[in-house]
Amino acid sequence: MSEVVYLDTSAVLRAVLERGVTPEIDRRLSQARYLITSRLALVESARAFHRLRQDGVGEAALADAARETDSIWARCTIWEMTPTVCDLAGQIAPGSALRTLEALHVATYSMIRRKLGADIDVLTADRRLEKAMRSV
Repeated sequence: MSEVVYLDTSAVLRAVLERGVTPEIDRRLSQARYLITSRLALVESARAFHRLRQDGVGEAALADAARETDSIWARCTIWEMTPTVCDLAGQIAPGSALRTLEALHVATYSMIRRKLGADIDVLTADRRLEKAMRSV
């Protein structure tokens, strides 16, 4: 396992909202030495909490989950959504069926790998996203 881990929103939400259901995600999150994510992940998690509120999830549970999520994001280096990342997202993996937000994550991951010149693990609960990241 690499010391550097790109953290996707799906892994964080799975760890926080479905505690104990995904022990591998929980283990990797707790053992990661250096976490990186996209600014997009923070937006995605905030939107997920809005959807849960609309679905009737209680405010106390949401507040606890939001605090845990914020604690995880605080451990991360946040990679900004620059014009370069957005341009790359429009071009990346043209043979795949990536959706827009997935393409932005893949582009961010690709740029981080180039910049750091390091082996970077991916921590996601989204198998399609993981496959796309492994292919760049």
